[in-house]
Order: sequence, then C-alpha cells, then structure tokens
Amino acid sequence: MSLMERGTMRKKAAAAALALMMLCCAAGCSAPAATDAPESPESEFGGVRDERESQSAAPAPAPAPSAPKPAAVPTLDERAAEKAASLTLEQKVAQLFVVTPEAITGVDTATQAGSATQQALAAYPVGGLVYFQKNLLTADQTREMIANSQAFAQDACGLPLLVGVDEEGGTVSRIGGNPGFDISNEGNMADVGAAGDTAQAKAVAARIGGYLSDLGFNLDFAPDSDVCGDPSTDVMALRSFGTDPAIVGSMVSAQVEGFAEAGVLCSAKHFPGIGGVMGDSHEGAIVSEKTLDELRDWELAPFKAAIDAGVPMVMVGHLTAPNAFGSDVPASLNPAAVTDLLRGELGFQGLVITDSLSMGAVGDFCTPDQAGVAALEAGADLVLMPEDFAAAYQGVLDAVSEGALSEERIDQSVLRIVKAKLAFE
Repeated sequence: MSLMERGTMRKKAAAAALALMMLCCAAGCSAPAATDAPESPESEFGGVRDERESQSAAPAPAPAPSAPKPAAVPTLDERAAEKAASLTLEQKVAQLFVVTPEAITGVDTATQAGSATQQALAAYPVGGLVYFQKNLLTADQTREMIANSQAFAQDACGLPLLVGVDEEGGTVSRIGGNPGFDISNEGNMADVGAAGDTAQAKAVAARIGGYLSDLGFNLDFAPDSDVCGDPSTDVMALRSFGTDPAIVGSMVSAQVEGFAEAGVLCSAKHFPGIGGVMGDSHEGAIVSEKTLDELRDWELAPFKAAIDAGVPMVMVGHLTAPNAFGSDVPASLNPAAVTDLLRGELGFQGLVITDSLSMGAVGDFCTPDQAGVAALEAGADLVLMPEDFAAAYQGVLDAVSEGALSEERIDQSVLRIVKAKLAFE
C-alpha cells in the first residue's frame, strides 16, 4: 500500500471516529434531560391528567331556569277597593241599607228565603238583613233561611249579607229563651254589671256570639253601652251594665273581646248615650240638656272603651242634645255627633250604623225619601230600617243624580262595608 493510500485511510478512520464521538455526545446530552425533570404524579396513572384537563376544559352546564315568583297576594284593602269599584251605583246605594226581609219582599212575616227573597235581592242587593223573633222559629229553619239568603246575595252582587239581630240577653233576646231553640237566655246585663266581673261579661258575649254564629248570624247589635241614670225610671235600667261609667266601660270592652273571639261583629249602642234620658225614641224625641263636656265626662266613657277595644261598629241613637250639638237634630242625622265627635274627636274608623230610622224620634226631622240622605250626610255608613226602604233608596239615588250627594261620599261608606264583609272570608 502506498503512502498516499495509507494517509487516505487514516483520514476516513478519523472522520468515522469523530462522527461516532458526536453521536455519543448527542446521546449523552439527551439522557440527563429525561431523568433530571421531576416526575409529575399524574404520569404515574395513565390518562388521569388528561381526563382532569378535559373535565376542566368542558363548558359549564347552563343554570336551571329559576321557578317563577308567586304572584303577590292582594291585601284586604286592595281586594275591597277592587270589589267596590266593580259595583254599579245602584248596587253601591243598596249596600248602604240594612233592612228587614219584609221590607224588600213585601211579605207579612218572612220565615223562609225562597224565590221572593231571591228576586228581591236581585233587585235590591242590600247590605244586610235584620231578623226579629217572629222570623226565627227553630234552629234548622233559621239556618236554612239565612243560608239561602246568603246564596242569593252572592248571586246578586258577589258579596255576603250582614245578617244581624238584637241579642243582648235579658229583655232584648230574640233567640235565647225562644221556645223554638234549646238556648237559654243569658239574663239582663244589669246583673252582669252588678257582679263586677269582666271575665263573666266576656264569657256571656262569647256564648251569645257562639250560638249566633252557629245559626248563620254574623252581626249582633250589642253590647248596650249606655250608662243608666235612675234605675227606677230609666228605660235602659235592665239593659245597661250600671250607673258608673267606668264599670260600664270595662264591661263593654270585655264584651267586644268576647264577640270578636266568637267571630261575630258587634255594635256598641246607642251613641252618644241615651241612658238617664226620659222617654223612648221608639215613640218620639228624647232630649238631653247636657253640654258636650258633660257628655265627655259621663256618657261617652263606655264608647271610648269600646273603640279602644277595637269595636267594629257603633250604632248612633236618636238623642237630641241641643247644648252639645247646636241643634235639635237627632244624633243619628247630625254631623256634629257623627262626623265631628265620633269620627273626628274619638277617631272611630269602623262602621257607623244608625238606629232604626222607622222610630218616632226621626219622623219629625225628615221624610222617608230624605232619611237615607240625611244619615249619609251626617256621616253614617249604614242606614238601619228606614220607614220606607224603597223611598229612602230612591232618595239617595236621586240625591247623587242631582249632585246633592257625591258618589265619592257613597264610595267612602261602601269601601268600609265591603272591607268588613271580605274580612269574613
């Protein structure tokens, strides 16, 4: 081999060695990179890391649609306003009257409610009916008569009736002691007052209210809130709780609570107080010479107590008190008594009802067609038993038509009446 060939072979060998060295170097450099990097925990469990990453990368599920909020329940005031607004003027005016069933049906004595009552309530959807002993024969008959009347009233205008009765106990009791009912008479309130026990007075009212409610009544024209004058001459002697305004007030307050617990509306009567006054308003005028301050010190005390106890209704009597109210107009028709004193000074916001406008004490001051208008102008909400219902009803409609009485004034009373009725539901 020549020297040149040997040199060429040495160069090839050197190049091969260099290439081998470079390959080894490359391999040596890459190995530490794999062993030096810390091993992540996920790589010990094949696919775990990828699964978690895929889960975190997935879009979040859409939130479930929220349930619709329940509609707000209307308040009693809202319901009453809506119902009152739905009535026609004729229906609203009819709601202002509480009458006997005979006054709208024309029958001599109503002891059932059938087609005559249905037709009468359709024509005159009155605010209420009042029953007397002649109408009440037995418990079953009374329940059926009232239930039918209520159904007819609902059909007529969508409102229940105020179904009232005079059930004080003692001498004024239409059901207690009535032979057709197995219900005892609770006795005179004069005896309850003499015992001086307000718990007893409350219990008496609760018992009376209980049996009235069971029969279908929702209104009792009680308790008598008059302060007795001379027990030997006062026509209210047996009906009144006594001669001390404070005692009478405490008994009246207790009875308001008792009636409320029984679920029956009650009515403190006869505002501003007719105890100690000579005469009987059924027959003619009854007059007090007392000043307003004197009434405040004596007669008004039980009514204040009743209002403080939450009495829902006050019945205004036919007392004439010229020194207190500035005229001979009976309190039931006198704005000074109803609007200024009862509503204004005493702050009563409940229902105001007149005593029966068929009494002799009223006849000298207004004609039958003027009776309802006069009572409403005075501030009353409910007109009780006018002498001629049809005339009184039409008189109010005519007064509104002529502008003598505003429909807004009618609406004020109707709203109170509707609210009281809806509260029973």
